[in-house]
Amino acid sequence: MAWLYLVIAGIFEIIWAMGLKYSQGFTKLYPSLITLGGMIISFYLLSLATKTLPIGTAYAVWTGIGALGAVILGIFLFRDPVSISRILFLCLILIGILGLKLTSA
Repeated sequence: MAWLYLVIAGIFEIIWAMGLKYSQGFTKLYPSLITLGGMIISFYLLSLATKTLPIGTAYAVWTGIGALGAVILGIFLFRDPVSISRILFLCLILIGILGLKLTSA
């Protein structure tokens, strides 16, 4: 169950990261509310996951999911740059996440 909490927490991290961009420095009400709500849910689910998972593993996976999602959505939504090196490093983050999952309880 902890891994499910962690994955959902990572998804909400992506949501709040995207909301942060749309909130334009917390000057837009609805994107700001979505950002704050996403943060609260993400941190809460992360806290549930850390009850049983090692903190280093949980935090690394949580931030990795958030980073992957933010970069991928940034490419599609905000026309962030795409290059072979960016894709390579995204793959390395994914390998790290999978490695931590496979080597953790």
